[in-house]
Amino acid sequence: MSGLRFASLGSGSSGNAMVVQSAGTTVMLDCGFGVAEVKRRLARLEMHVEALDAIVVTHEHGDHIGGVARIARRHQIPVWMSHGTWRGLESMFADIQVNLVEGHAAFSVGDVQVEPYPVPHDAREPAQFVFSDGAVRLGVLTDTGESTRHIERTLTACDAIVLECNHDPDMLARSNYPARLRRRISSRVGHLDNAAAATLLSRVADSRLRHVIAAHLSEQNNTPELARAALASVLTCSPDWIGIADQNDGFGWRDLS
Repeated sequence: MSGLRFASLGSGSSGNAMVVQSAGTTVMLDCGFGVAEVKRRLARLEMHVEALDAIVVTHEHGDHIGGVARIARRHQIPVWMSHGTWRGLESMFADIQVNLVEGHAAFSVGDVQVEPYPVPHDAREPAQFVFSDGAVRLGVLTDTGESTRHIERTLTACDAIVLECNHDPDMLARSNYPARLRRRISSRVGHLDNAAAATLLSRVADSRLRHVIAAHLSEQNNTPELARAALASVLTCSPDWIGIADQNDGFGWRDLS
């Protein structure tokens, strides 16, 4: 296989996992599902867990890391994570090959180049990532409370972007969530709402952009229609052109070859 392709096993507060593939290398980003569920979801993509060459972790929250140690241990898959994410998790990963991500330093897993970048989120040392085969770039941003100039510089000139559209502010305000949780979600270290995601997208989108996926949607405080409309409004495209990373189904392969 030439070029780069990517797919999601599921995205949301009940579990997150993506796969990125280039040539002979397959990298999983996060794994918030159990081993059996990962295998079931990979089968939808006509993949087997034995094809995974690495798991890259964004942060330590359970919906992103819950299944990482089990699947890595069982199938001897090396893991990459930041120093901050690693702190406090040493015992969980004691018998697993863990590679520590060094700040902003890019690294490679086989044919996949990985560029980490920091984000404001309520975790120890959260990171998000840009994946590349040297010719095309996939930017992923799923857990941040706000945009920053560094985030926007990093996501500029991407061929595809998977972008958090976590909530609609009015739906969140009317929800039955406790006030403390509502404040956390909408805080500067929480999650992007639809309008904030659209503003970020308007600052980074250019003629290279071929895929935009709205991700990490709240099942209670957002709808695919609202997320699509927000992102489409700044791209002046049809809402149907915007993809959705669904909690149950993720999304199928998107090709950047």
